[in-house]
Amino acid sequence: MMDDMRVFKEEYRLLDGSKKRLVKKVGDGSIIIRFEKTPIPKKPKDVVCPHFLELKWATGCFYNCAWCYLQGTFRFLPYGKKPKVKSYTKIARHVAEFLKDGSEPELLNAGELSDSLLAEDRKIPFSEFITELFSNQNKHKVLFVTKSDNIKNLLRIADKAKNIIILSWSINAHKVAERWEVGAPSVDKRIKAAKLCYDAGYTVRVRIDPMVPIRGWKRHYANLIDEIFENFEPERITLGSLRGLQTTINNAWDKSWVEYLSERTNWGKRIDFKTRFEMYKTVIDYLREQYGYTNVALCKETREIWENLEMDWRKIKCNCIY
Repeated sequence: MMDDMRVFKEEYRLLDGSKKRLVKKVGDGSIIIRFEKTPIPKKPKDVVCPHFLELKWATGCFYNCAWCYLQGTFRFLPYGKKPKVKSYTKIARHVAEFLKDGSEPELLNAGELSDSLLAEDRKIPFSEFITELFSNQNKHKVLFVTKSDNIKNLLRIADKAKNIIILSWSINAHKVAERWEVGAPSVDKRIKAAKLCYDAGYTVRVRIDPMVPIRGWKRHYANLIDEIFENFEPERITLGSLRGLQTTINNAWDKSWVEYLSERTNWGKRIDFKTRFEMYKTVIDYLREQYGYTNVALCKETREIWENLEMDWRKIKCNCIY
């Protein structure tokens, strides 16, 4: 008996108050499903996060960042956060059903449960595979979120893939990355990879997340921004600060970062409000004053932070959406 491969839809209330009928999932939701863990924020400490589509093609990551939430998310799996790619045949079936549906343009996030470049050394790299699946349409795009510098395939297929794949690099201050983003390519290597893809014609975004208030953080993050803009100008920058769900903290191999968390919200423990506000304001002001850059959003931040920064969370344009 064949699986029920229908495209399921539901009416959603969006952050701006409007309602829209959107794809909820394809089939059993094991490949394409809408991220809807964050309700519309009503209270000051409620988290702002739009409901985006996930493309769950793989799980896990080769890197060993101390605060990685996958440590908690996959704690019950026998292979934990070790990379595991799902069947290309299954992915193709679910994507085909999605593309046949005729739904409005969507950006499918291929990096919520994995590093999007973890399968680039396979016989058929994921970047090439997914580009072929989406190549006969010009409405939907796929978001790659990564810390990798393994971009040889992206450069090879750039002429076709640049119209389908949006690339987003997670980049942090050098001192932060060196201390806690264990095993990941250096910040310099990530920026170089992003620049090469930018020069090849890809849309490139940046996530500076999680920001950590280490000693001298103002200088460290200003230097990071300078290094980014010396190489390319991101289409969009999304800022986030250190946070930890309790399951993440419980399963973290290194808990030294937890000392920075003192405030509780409905999205785990966080750095205190005053410090978070200062970090965001400092970086946002620096971007505007030094580079005239204002395409900035926040990731999984509270409504009160948005409002105190005088940013309209109802019009969010963050990493995971078009």
